[in-house]
Amino acid sequence: MKTSIVLYCRPGFEKECGAEIQEKAAWNEMYGYIEILKREGIVYFHLHNSEDAEKLIEKLPLKRLIFTRQWFVTLTDKIELPDYNRVEAIVESLGTEWQYADLRMETADTNDGKALSKFCRKLAVPLRQSLRKNKILTEKGDNEGAVLHALFFSGNEVQLGYSLGTNTSPYVMGINRLKFPSNAPSRSTLKLDEAFLYFIPKDERESRLSSGLNAVDLGAAPGGWTYQLVRRGMMVQSIDNGPMAESLMETGQVKHRMVDGFKFIPVKKNVYWLVCDMVEKPHRVAYLMAQWLLHGYCKEAMFNLKLPMKGRYQQVQKDLQMIKDTFAEHKVKYEMYAKHLYYDREEITVHARLLSPPPLAKD
Repeated sequence: MKTSIVLYCRPGFEKECGAEIQEKAAWNEMYGYIEILKREGIVYFHLHNSEDAEKLIEKLPLKRLIFTRQWFVTLTDKIELPDYNRVEAIVESLGTEWQYADLRMETADTNDGKALSKFCRKLAVPLRQSLRKNKILTEKGDNEGAVLHALFFSGNEVQLGYSLGTNTSPYVMGINRLKFPSNAPSRSTLKLDEAFLYFIPKDERESRLSSGLNAVDLGAAPGGWTYQLVRRGMMVQSIDNGPMAESLMETGQVKHRMVDGFKFIPVKKNVYWLVCDMVEKPHRVAYLMAQWLLHGYCKEAMFNLKLPMKGRYQQVQKDLQMIKDTFAEHKVKYEMYAKHLYYDREEITVHARLLSPPPLAKD
């Protein structure tokens, strides 16, 4: 069996996902070739040296991959399951050499996959029981242990693999499914909600997403992103020439300024969060975000960069590199991550903040 890494991404972005893992692996002197399951959101990275698979998922932080939601190293080829005794067939194929801290029942992120997920949920109960009985699955979940993945292609075909508990997504298929708030002005609100949950560590949310902080939302109308700031108790300046939802204005937490987002500058330097989901050329947005941070107009920025129809990975690299070069030019320490999140469509979400004083800030 050839050992490979299976990567999950948004269907339609398999090419970008494959190009990125191949590039990052090459930086670590690990090489292989890509196999894409088109429109299924699944990419195989077949390594020339099978020992490199675990080395790569141990060395390369999953958080550093933009287009990959989740990954695992293959333990088996695709296994044909009988109509009966599916559980026994899976257990037998694993052997008893290794133990796992958790089990993830997964499918492709497609309509067929969603239908199959019902089957997976039913099978998960007896499978977990059998895995525990055979001491393949530990009794209690352990973030330090390996995670067992079962990728189902149908009710009779599965592939098994593992990821490392210290470098894996906590969600099945890397998808954090959120409920749309009925009183939110637009579905775009889920993008910022997911971004906050993804980028801000749980133990830091109380201080970095707390009530009373000041925020600016550029390109705010009708208020999908402003809604997430308001529900966390922040005071928000919503910048857009378009109208804001009345429900948000009635909270008393929002000031609507009808100004071009590229021309607005806060009067007071008390803004903690800058958020931005403007439909604009990505390099313009990236440059604007860098300037806000360098001038000390905000402490942290969360923003989306829209993707072109072609050369999406190349454009992302170019825009992010421009921000990195700008920060490097001013010799500032910073933290920046980018991810193609589940509720993103033709865009990626970027989180950036300076870890040293903003060099262009004026008293």
